[in-house]
Amino acid sequence: MQRRRFLGMCVAAGVAAMTGTGCGRARPLKFGIHPWIGYEPLYLAEEFGWLPAPLQLVRGRSAGDSMAGLASGALDGAALTLDEAIRVHTRGTELYVVAVTDVSAGADVLVARPEIGSVEQLVGRRVAVEMNGASGVLFLSLLERSGIPRDRLTVVDLPVDRHLEAWQQGRVAASVCYEPVASLLEDAGGVRLFDSRQIPETIFDVLVVTRRRAEQDPALVTDLVLAYFRGQQHLVRNRHDAVYRVAARQNIRPEDVQAALACVMLPDLSSNHRYLAPNGRIETVARHLSRMLTREGLLPAPLGEDRLCNPAFLPRRLS
Repeated sequence: MQRRRFLGMCVAAGVAAMTGTGCGRARPLKFGIHPWIGYEPLYLAEEFGWLPAPLQLVRGRSAGDSMAGLASGALDGAALTLDEAIRVHTRGTELYVVAVTDVSAGADVLVARPEIGSVEQLVGRRVAVEMNGASGVLFLSLLERSGIPRDRLTVVDLPVDRHLEAWQQGRVAASVCYEPVASLLEDAGGVRLFDSRQIPETIFDVLVVTRRRAEQDPALVTDLVLAYFRGQQHLVRNRHDAVYRVAARQNIRPEDVQAALACVMLPDLSSNHRYLAPNGRIETVARHLSRMLTREGLLPAPLGEDRLCNPAFLPRRLS
């Protein structure tokens, strides 16, 4: 489970039915998506018919499906965490980050057994971490912040959906995870020692498009980004309606949707212009993450000199 699944849900893979009429472009833009609260505006845009007609949402079970689709050329874009986008980009599929969907603000968390009262007490312990994903970023950022060398503790590299089992079997003393696993571990006696609020503006979810497709059809990419922000606007301004739509579509409780929304920030269009600007926060964090992941052997090489972000596809305003 390379990317946190929104509230542990699964969806069947497949291509979304498209709304709208006409086929003004020869080839559809195939965009990978999987369940996560930050991506809900795209589902809402699809529901309301705001997606451009040549765009196809390709639903997957996890980020791994989208990453594989980008690498193979089956997809033209996807919704991913920033570190996932960096992994795809540095392995040969050149991407542009065209929008920021959400910023983790407590969604990613370190849960430890009750006898562990501080991060420093993790030394010598076994910690469950899915290194190839957002949990790995939180974990490495935590070590960097605390000054604890990685070799002072034992990393148990497990998908997050297996952390509860490892906890129950006594195989780990702590878990770097997200909902719903975090709450399940707390119910089992765990305590929260650290979360993404303590490393603000570090774990991002983004929309990416391959550079080849973006350069071939920039107007369609702009339409995609505009549709996302129209969906976000509905989510923010019509929260009650949107929450119930999300809950009904995903077959979960409205209060679970509210809890998920409380753990992220959803940057608006103005914030996106600031985030994606030259030398903006996304470029800065991306380069830091790429160096950190390369140092840990999780990337073949850091990002090159060219910019990962491209704000040219952000609309100036929402109509």
